[in-house]
Amino acid sequence: MTQDELKALVGQAALQYVVPGAVVGVGTGSTVNCFIDALAMMKDRIAGAVSSSVKSTERLQAHGITVLDANQVDSLPVYIDGADEIDHRGYMIKGGGAALTREKIVADLAASFVCIADASKLVDTLGAFPLPVEVIPMAAAQVARRFHSAFGGQARVREGVVTDNGNLILDVRGLKISDPLALETEVNQWPGVVTVGVFARHKASVCLLGTPDGVKTLRF
Repeated sequence: MTQDELKALVGQAALQYVVPGAVVGVGTGSTVNCFIDALAMMKDRIAGAVSSSVKSTERLQAHGITVLDANQVDSLPVYIDGADEIDHRGYMIKGGGAALTREKIVADLAASFVCIADASKLVDTLGAFPLPVEVIPMAAAQVARRFHSAFGGQARVREGVVTDNGNLILDVRGLKISDPLALETEVNQWPGVVTVGVFARHKASVCLLGTPDGVKTLRF
């Protein structure tokens, strides 16, 4: 199977976690686009969606799915999103699509996080994928220096990218994240950091992994 076929497979499989009559949390990215397309087939059986990005909102609305603001809901039964990397404990790196802050906000509303990904995203240790960090523009150089001094990482501003929140993305290379929770906790304290793309406090409950043999379900 091609990578696109695997994404479509897990997007379809994620429908089993959508609670009929409820609002579903929807993430961002190419795999999530496949889920949104599949969700359109049951749009009359859900109360709507809370989206983590402008692009996902536009795709949902194009399918006739009602999109609610996060401030309009107290909680969500499930949030369905992809990952740039996921390890065997359910910890993830996210933010390749520059939507990490809104993704973490919606994930925080949800009782469970269902990660949908192809098998290439499963790793033993996070960090081969450059770690995205959303920063306030005036702090970009300062945060980059701190990554180098604290972790030996090389951080660069992602060129031509401004987040939906009006901020910049730093991509940090050269990391080997053996303790995702500790790194997330540390970096979250740095002035100018809006969100770090380690999802440890909001890790996956389930991962639907697209493999050549079909969808493999990992539970954490």
